[in-house]
Amino acid sequence: MLEINRSRVRRWDGHGREHVVRVQRTGLQRTIRCDTCGWRQGAQFLPWLKAEEHLAQAHQATVDPTEPEPSG
Repeated sequence: MLEINRSRVRRWDGHGREHVVRVQRTGLQRTIRCDTCGWRQGAQFLPWLKAEEHLAQAHQATVDPTEPEPSG
């Protein structure tokens, strides 16, 4: 069985700059680290949500590249 130990959350800010927070898993513990500012935090539960919160609060990066653009 394949075990995924790393993933990332990517968001863009209003100026078009990409910001990435990486999630690394070791056993039950996950560590989240921001490539932009070096911020790190341990997170056993919901690390991706904490990564999104950091990007929004610290870098105003809220544009998700995986979401479809709204039709208008």
